Formats: sequence, structure tokens, C-alpha cells
Amino acid sequence: MILSRRHVATLLLTLCTAAASPARAEVPAAGPLEGAAAPAFKLQDQAGRWHSLEEYRGQWLVVYFYPKDQTPGCTTQACSLRDNIFAFRKAGATIVGISVDDVASHKEFAEKHSLPFTILADPSKQTARDYGVLVNMLGIYELAQRDTFLIDPQGRIAKHWVKVDPQGHSEMVLKELQARQAKAPAAKTTS
Repeated sequence: MILSRRHVATLLLTLCTAAASPARAEVPAAGPLEGAAAPAFKLQDQAGRWHSLEEYRGQWLVVYFYPKDQTPGCTTQACSLRDNIFAFRKAGATIVGISVDDVASHKEFAEKHSLPFTILADPSKQTARDYGVLVNMLGIYELAQRDTFLIDPQGRIAKHWVKVDPQGHSEMVLKELQARQAKAPAAKTTS
């Protein structure tokens, strides 16, 4: 059976919407605990450039995992982070999004929504697995669960938000970051 783009899009939207429902998704493996070292990664961004966790050492890093490019919740979340980019930069943080989509999908998503931050492709799903956010949807499709990690300048998990709501999430992360930033020594500011 050949599915049209519309049918595929509907299926993916259904899968992404089901990501928060434990009845439809397997629970991901446990990820790193707060205070533990963040798992290393080396992934390509929307322009095909390689990035590793190590290059962000010495600064605050917001790593948000999301299920799928171009879906309503993922778009809301990305655009909210985009709209707060200057506040995140002022707080000394870099934002990085990660999903299991490929580089080409990320490029289209970033361009369509004018995303001013890096989104990384994890098509092997290893980074999502290492962070404990890979979920199996209905036994047929693996996606990253919508989790966010705040990583401190020393490369440790400072905070982990599980199954976040895209609405208001950016502000919640920013508030936590600003509180921690106020307590911590100054870190270098980048985008």
C-alpha cells in the first residue's frame, strides 16, 4: 500500500500527539540524573556542520529534545525558544534542539521558522537513547520524547524537564536558568 503525503503527515501527527500518552508509548530508558555528567554527542546541524557536547563546555546549554519537525507542538516549542533567544543569550546560554529527523528535514524546519539556534539530527537515535528520551510509538516508530536538559558550564545535568508542555516551556526554562545563572560565576555567552 502506498500512502500519500497527507496520510503520512496525519500518521506522524498522531504519533507525535501520542508521545505524552503512556498507554501508547513505551517508557524510555532512564537517562542521566541531575548532577551527573551529560552524555557526549557528535551530531550534524541543519547546515550539515558537526557539533559535540565538548564545544559547549564553559557555558550554560539548553538541550531540548522534540519528536518531529513541522508538527504543531514542536513548532510551538521551537518558535517560543526563538522568540526568547535574546533573553537566553543575556543569561549566558546556548540553545540546541535535537530530534531523530535528518539534516534535510532540520534545514527546512529551521529556515521556515527562522530558528536562530542549532538543531541537531540524530538519525541513529543514539543520543536520544543516551539521554533516555527515545520512545517507541505503537511499536512501529521511534521518536524523541519532548524533554529538556539544562547543562551547566562544567557539563553536568543541572535540571531535567520530562514530557514538557510546549506552551510556556521556554519561559520556565529561562526562569530556572536565570536563577542558576545569578548564583553561578559568569560563563561565556554565545548563541
